[in-house]
Amino acid sequence: MAGKRETRYTVIKFRLHPSAEQIELMEKTFGCCRWLWNQMLSDAQEFYAATDQHYIPTPARYKQGAPFLKEVDSQPLCTVHQTLRKAFLDFFRAPSQFGYPQFKAKKDKKDSFTVYCRQYRTGPSIYLTDKGIQMPKLGLVPAVLYRRPLHWWSLKLVTVSKTPSGKYFCSVSFGYEVNAPERIAPTPERTLGLNYSLSRFYVDSRGRSPAPPALEQSREKLARLQSGLARMEPGSHNYEKQLQRIRLLHEHMANQRRDFIHKESRRIANAWDAVCVRETDLAALSRKLKQGGVTDSGFGLFRSCLRYKLERQGKTYITVSRLAPVAKTCNRCGHVHQQLNAHDKQWICPGCGEAVTRAVNTAQNLRDMGLAQFHSQTKETSAA
Repeated sequence: MAGKRETRYTVIKFRLHPSAEQIELMEKTFGCCRWLWNQMLSDAQEFYAATDQHYIPTPARYKQGAPFLKEVDSQPLCTVHQTLRKAFLDFFRAPSQFGYPQFKAKKDKKDSFTVYCRQYRTGPSIYLTDKGIQMPKLGLVPAVLYRRPLHWWSLKLVTVSKTPSGKYFCSVSFGYEVNAPERIAPTPERTLGLNYSLSRFYVDSRGRSPAPPALEQSREKLARLQSGLARMEPGSHNYEKQLQRIRLLHEHMANQRRDFIHKESRRIANAWDAVCVRETDLAALSRKLKQGGVTDSGFGLFRSCLRYKLERQGKTYITVSRLAPVAKTCNRCGHVHQQLNAHDKQWICPGCGEAVTRAVNTAQNLRDMGLAQFHSQTKETSAA
């Protein structure tokens, strides 16, 4: 009997090396998408203020008054309409989670557009070749194809983006069907607890920590570059050259961090059947500590990567409430030390007299409380 099938998506990001004409068309598309987003958002707000009803005009309505929209492919413009509509739906559904759609500025340096692949009698509108990727209006854009999709994968869409340093990339999304993985029941021996640590990235329930990339040298170099930039005349040739060096260094540091996060999350997902992590609000923690480094660590991205990599193997990702007393509870005897200070890294349990290491003890409690929470929810689901 065949197992249950599910649709899965994989994104591969390629570096593009477009010609001067292709760069010009990409820049026009970036600008048209940004202009159309702002115009649609403005008209939607005016329509709502006048009629108390929500309505977003389609791109076709603007082409007569803005003929420059006809110079670019129509697919990215249709995607702008769909994205803005989804942004409003998300906001109305969960205002606390999704913010109100905001206007886009050219100085934001977040240029991108998305093109969906269409199937025609002559073939798909987007496809990969030996030298690059074929796209509507742009033609064949040279790309570094370091990885090839499997032959049964179906190309769904392509998002072209430009980094602040001036590099062009395309993120190609593929869809395919696979057999749904069999769920693996977590056990204490095969479950890992992870406690976030500002200085060590995380401490697990075995007392181990990873070796994150050494960014101290890059941060020192960044400080020197920014100090030099402050002494230069804004807009001058040297100022722009220094600014480009800073952009490239930021990009290098982000790539180091992202590479570490993907490798570490893959290692854990392959080695363990379940992982328990505290549901920590990193943004609120960053505002509370007021010393930086929380959002810069990339732990939020690490949790997201770990979740989907576990779920794709039928394994379990468990989040423990941030209100649970995981730090104040002795893992050996269960005593809750209410008077424990937030700065105490080592403490003696008043209940059993055990010497407790705060970080390791917290990770062990996360593992035990997460497992108890998982089994409790499983019983409730079975009973229902």
